[in-house]
Amino acid sequence: MSNPSEPDDAGRPGRADDQTEQMRVDAESEATTEIIGSATAMTEAAQQHDERRFTAPSGFDGATQKIDTPPDPETEVFAPPTAKAAAPQMIPPREGAPSPPAPEAPSRRSWGWVIAVLLVIAALVAIAILGTVLLTRNSTASSQEDKVRATIENFDAAVQSGDLATLRSITCGSTRDNYVNYDQQAWDETHARVAAAKQYPVVSSVDQVVVHDDHAEANVTTFMAFAPQTRSTRSFDLQFRDDQWKICQAPTG
Repeated sequence: MSNPSEPDDAGRPGRADDQTEQMRVDAESEATTEIIGSATAMTEAAQQHDERRFTAPSGFDGATQKIDTPPDPETEVFAPPTAKAAAPQMIPPREGAPSPPAPEAPSRRSWGWVIAVLLVIAALVAIAILGTVLLTRNSTASSQEDKVRATIENFDAAVQSGDLATLRSITCGSTRDNYVNYDQQAWDETHARVAAAKQYPVVSSVDQVVVHDDHAEANVTTFMAFAPQTRSTRSFDLQFRDDQWKICQAPTG
C-alpha cells in the first residue's frame, strides 16, 4: 500500500497532499472573505456616516433620509428709486377749526413813531420854506438897496454936470417941482454961476439904506464942493414910482 503522502509515479502529490492543499485554499478563501467583508462593512459605515451628516431622522419609520438642499435664489438687482420733488399741497381747513386770528392793528407806540416822523418832516419842510423866503427876501432887499444907491449916485452926477432932464426923471414931489420950474436957459445960467463958485453939494458915500415896501431912506456923507474937508451926514427920502426909485426930498445946505 502506498503512502498517501508520497507522490505518485507521475510526480503529482498524493491524496494527503490534496487535502492539505484544499484546506489551505479554504483557509485563504475565508481570510479573503473576512477581509473583503470587513472592507465592505467599513465602506458602508463611512457612507452611512456621510449620509447622516446631510439627513435628519424621520419621525415615522426611523430611517435616515437624505434631504436635498435647494439652490440659493439668484440675487435680484433693484433699480434705485427716482426722487420726485415734493410739490406743495394745499390742505383744506377742517370743519369747525378756528379761523386764523386777524392781523392786529398798529399799536399806539407804532402810531406814535409815525406821528413823530411826520412832525419831523413837517418841521424840516417849514424850515426849508422859511429859509427860502428869507433868502429870497434878503436877495430882493439887497436888490432894492442897490437900486436906491444907484439912484442917489445918478442924482449926484446930474447935479455936478447940470443934467436937467435926468434930475427931472429921478425926482418926485417938491424936489421935482423945483427942477420943472426952471426952463433950460435959466437953468444953464444958474448952474454956470453955482459951478463957478462951487456951491453945489457932493455925495462922498452912501452909508446906509433902509427899504420899507415902496419907501426908502438913505444916510449919506456929503460935503460942499468948495470945502471938501468939511463933511456931514445927511439923508435922502425916496419912493418907488413908475417902476423905479425916485428922490422925493433931497438934503439941502
